[in-house]
Amino acid sequence: MVTSQNPIKVAVTGAAGQISYSLLFRLAAGEMFGKSQKIILQLLELDSALDALEGVAMELVDCAFPNLVDIETTSSATKAFDGVSWALMIGAFPRKAGMERRDLLSKNAQIFKEQGQALASSASSDIRSLVVGNPCNTNCLIARSNAKDIPADRWFSMMRLDENRAKSQLAQKAGVDIDQVSNLVVWGNHSSTQYPDYTNALINSVPAQQVIKDDAWLQGDFIESVQQRGAAIIKARGASSAASAANAVIDSVKSIIEPTPGKDWHSVGVSSQGQYGIPEGLQFGFPIRSDGKDWQVVEGIEIDSFSASKISLTKDELLAEKQEIKSLI
Repeated sequence: MVTSQNPIKVAVTGAAGQISYSLLFRLAAGEMFGKSQKIILQLLELDSALDALEGVAMELVDCAFPNLVDIETTSSATKAFDGVSWALMIGAFPRKAGMERRDLLSKNAQIFKEQGQALASSASSDIRSLVVGNPCNTNCLIARSNAKDIPADRWFSMMRLDENRAKSQLAQKAGVDIDQVSNLVVWGNHSSTQYPDYTNALINSVPAQQVIKDDAWLQGDFIESVQQRGAAIIKARGASSAASAANAVIDSVKSIIEPTPGKDWHSVGVSSQGQYGIPEGLQFGFPIRSDGKDWQVVEGIEIDSFSASKISLTKDELLAEKQEIKSLI
């Protein structure tokens, strides 16, 4: 990881929310950018949540993190994004029990239009943004489309939570440690159509299907459990994933700014350039690999007919979402 002698500015939206509360202390402790990188946190919230955010800022100060230089709290997106090199766009209207994705689209579309415009006008020239607030792929598309001066390859949407969930399922089924599972990509949308691709996953460097000799489980319960995990957590705890999402934010950024180990890859939503037949410009979950400076979509992965049908389904959902918000892009 390349670190700078100067502090970097990092914006976090929805900074008083549950995900941010699980993230900010780890971020300030150096888990994302490294212990030697000084950071300035610029935290964005609604006016109604600024008192709660001030309490979070007080706790951050009380932790006495050596590499946390300063904290700014604000309800102005322009101020929050001023000079930032990373924008972690977590704030969004929350998904609640019984809500459809269409509900989330309509609630969040205007938020991400305005924040995209604010990023374009205020952020540093090296800005990179990770959109977490759901529906994150389409929210990212909206923000990116309203910040055309920021290159498309600087925009990311979070698929890593789904990858982590899928790896955990495979590891438990195979009876191995998590770090023995690699080359697991979740294609497409962060939704119930996403496709956790077991056909290319490896367990101890052996194809997962040769280790878990249960195609019915792999094609059924495995995929469904990953696709429905978010809903299951909402049902169980009465709120959406927070700590696991925060953990995936850290993993996502590190997978972009740190070299990818060996021949592995990680799942990130990025703007398609036509790879694997995905329409150009669609924000889509792909396997990516990084050298610590630049990243690229991993091409040439074999896609069997079962996988192709699943990828097509999630592609169609994202195209439908894009059609719904076309007036904003």
